[in-house]
Amino acid sequence: MPQTLVETAKKDTTMPIPRIAPIDPPYPHDVQAEFDKLMRGAPPLLLFRTVARNPRVLQRMMAGGLLDRGSISLRSRELMILRTCARCGAEYEWGVHIASFGAKAQWTPEQLRSTVYGSAEDSCWDLEDQFVIRLADQLHATNRVDDALWEEISAHFAVDQLVELVMLAGLYHAVSYMVNACDVQQEEFAPRFPSLA
Repeated sequence: MPQTLVETAKKDTTMPIPRIAPIDPPYPHDVQAEFDKLMRGAPPLLLFRTVARNPRVLQRMMAGGLLDRGSISLRSRELMILRTCARCGAEYEWGVHIASFGAKAQWTPEQLRSTVYGSAEDSCWDLEDQFVIRLADQLHATNRVDDALWEEISAHFAVDQLVELVMLAGLYHAVSYMVNACDVQQEEFAPRFPSLA
């Protein structure tokens, strides 16, 4: 098991004190408008309330999201996000995506566990899932994709899909940095990483 995944499993489960406190309501009009774009009437996530300490960055973050209907399936999108967040130890964002999109992606308990502790070779994954995990892992480990993997995934995914998958990995590295560096607290509705045992 890669060292980073073992370290993730041993992460302290106590709630950190956020390094940057999220803003509290009532929100400024321009900030509320940004929240409304993505949250559609639901309370804004602690991550968004933290980033809102810099409204320009919040606006750019919201404008740069890839959670719309894209060129890849919702399942592939979410698998790239889950694996990237797990590799970065971003339990907060992993849990938010399980809570928000897990039912639609139809994850099994074995697959959820594998996103954190497993590998592309685990028997729970089909071929497309394996490609997504291998791509996420190689990007995380090397910041690039070797020729052999690129040739394999290029035979399965179209060019526009490859662009989206790579960009998702990059965006969720940035999100992972934000939640980890700022110690954003877990959302009450979001699950935590599964136990290692």
